[in-house]
Amino acid sequence: MRARDLMTTSLVTIPPEAPLEAVARVFADRGISGAPVVDGAGTLLGMVTEGDLIRRLAAKEDAPKSWVLGLFASATEQAARFARTHGHRARDVMTTDIASVTEETSIEHVAHIIEEKKIRRVPVLRDGKLVGVVSRSDLIRALLAAPGSLATDAPDERIRRDLAIAMRNQPWVDTYFIFPDVKNGQVTFHGFCRSDTVKQGLRVLAEGVPGVKGVAFETQDPPAYVMGVS
Repeated sequence: MRARDLMTTSLVTIPPEAPLEAVARVFADRGISGAPVVDGAGTLLGMVTEGDLIRRLAAKEDAPKSWVLGLFASATEQAARFARTHGHRARDVMTTDIASVTEETSIEHVAHIIEEKKIRRVPVLRDGKLVGVVSRSDLIRALLAAPGSLATDAPDERIRRDLAIAMRNQPWVDTYFIFPDVKNGQVTFHGFCRSDTVKQGLRVLAEGVPGVKGVAFETQDPPAYVMGVS
């Protein structure tokens, strides 16, 4: 399985000039912890995360630096830290040293990067342009597949993969709370589903995937603490 099979393509992206207050609002409203920063041409410039915003807030409690230590510290490093802790726009606080992959990168290598770098997501590039992101949760969903299926191209695995991609591309699908299983072409949705209308949409979506023979639901209504909107 490759990055293209798992990556999320319906992305929240941040322009470099976005005020940090707006970035924080996007994170809170969308329930995300980070997003790519891209220019008008779709070129990846950096990543901004909750950690970047919290670092800026925490810097207000930093003890004053000794002027003696300042003599020996790199002026470049000091200037960069000042910009990150006092900046007001995404470009000031974003991380620019980014590990990225291509669509053909194996998920094993993606997992290695995420583990080694201790990051939550890896951007996927095509000719330098952002086309998707693979996150820790995407990798976890891959592990939910049947044993050995990551190395095969069995019909059920193809359906599961195509359905997962289709679900991620629909903003009304709560992919964190709904999990499809496929056995002999029969799709069964598990988890929490917010309404019968969403079920109808999922049924139509699944029936549009080649090879699907039927669709069933073993879902529950979401508790209030899981989903605050109906």
